[in-house]
Amino acid sequence: MAGIGFELRKLLSRESYVGLIQAYGFASIIGSGPWVLSILGVMLVGIISLGLVFPTYLIVQFLVSVTYLMAASLIFTGFLQLMFTRYVADRLFENKSDIILANLIGALTLITFVGGTLGLTVLFLFFDQDIFYRILMLSAFIVLSNIWIVVVFLSGMKAYKQILNVFFVGYGVTVIASISLKGFGLNGLLSGFLIGQAVLLFSMLTMVIYQYPGKLLISFDFLSRKKIFISLAFTGVLYNLGIWIDKFIFWFTPITSDQIIGPLRASVIYDIPIFLAYLSIIPGMAVFLVRMETDFAEAYNNFYTSVREGDTLEHIEYLKDEMVLTIRQGIYEIFKVQGITVVLLYLLGPKILVLIGISPLYIHLFQIDIIAVGIQVLLLSILNVLFYLDFLIIAFSLCLLFVLSNALFTFITIELGPQFYGYGFAMSLVLTTLIGLAVISRKLDRLEYETFMIQ
Repeated sequence: MAGIGFELRKLLSRESYVGLIQAYGFASIIGSGPWVLSILGVMLVGIISLGLVFPTYLIVQFLVSVTYLMAASLIFTGFLQLMFTRYVADRLFENKSDIILANLIGALTLITFVGGTLGLTVLFLFFDQDIFYRILMLSAFIVLSNIWIVVVFLSGMKAYKQILNVFFVGYGVTVIASISLKGFGLNGLLSGFLIGQAVLLFSMLTMVIYQYPGKLLISFDFLSRKKIFISLAFTGVLYNLGIWIDKFIFWFTPITSDQIIGPLRASVIYDIPIFLAYLSIIPGMAVFLVRMETDFAEAYNNFYTSVREGDTLEHIEYLKDEMVLTIRQGIYEIFKVQGITVVLLYLLGPKILVLIGISPLYIHLFQIDIIAVGIQVLLLSILNVLFYLDFLIIAFSLCLLFVLSNALFTFITIELGPQFYGYGFAMSLVLTTLIGLAVISRKLDRLEYETFMIQ
């Protein structure tokens, strides 16, 4: 998050409503913009294609194919996302920004080679579709995987308007290209998606090259044993797997899903509400970034600067109390803002579904899902605090609990029947978040001891 905290503080320091709106607006762009725009872009392609692409089941095949591409690429790159973020943050702290670009190229090379090999193996072993479909799926998987790595840099850049423009252009091209190539059926829609994602990737790369120029072409220094954090690699995979595992269970349980294309299955009853619910995270993510990257980040820096410079114990304890207070206030504000959002959507849910042409039968699951994704924002803030305080094993343990509990509770809810669908995902987030809050509270009580004695 290097860079974003400074810019948000500068906006907030104006002490005006305009500055406040700009700060939260930019935070929402960085925090949830990529995810929200990707959902809206793909859904827009599907909506516009209705009545234009025949037979209509090709649209469903396209949407399901893209959903699997998103899930697979996020889980696959999870092992590198957090680990590479930590590497970049450490190099920026050391004022070695000139080696960042070369290592980004190295990371993208690694992702492309490993992802290409895995994707090629899966597509040619388990898919019997035509060669063009498989090539398009492989290419889109590689491009998406590279995008998730480059997105790491977006939060550190100060060009928020340009970032938003890049995403609008990328998904605008996706929509236009997909519709323009609709005459080629499923392969045409996938080609349009691939073209749009490629434009997005290379646009972001151009911004990164401009922001972090370097002399080396390629480097794999981020894989150095002294600079690698294995726990972060597994935490990244587990967090993304935790988000998707309930979807996979619904997709591959025969009574809750249908076969769509090749081995890919989808659950109509489960998929639509959860993806709509994810659009509700914008307010919570905005508050999350503003509070965590301004108040908390500043309090954190003050505390550890005081420790490094040998300040008095009394002052160190005072700064720790200030940091604890900012954490509590931040979590409370996230809870308050996201809670208000959840209540409003819960009450307006039936009208919203009717307005966008979705059956009211989905309302119960939609209401459960908006609660669940709201809690997910709280879990994200907890993990963020743990990463700051370097409690990496605890973060790993929470993500492991998230995966296991989500899988277990989802299986149980499927057995209980449709009226319980969605509760597995929600209850796993409640359990993980409550345990996370308890652990953070205990760790903060012992922070001075662990800061000095663990060295």
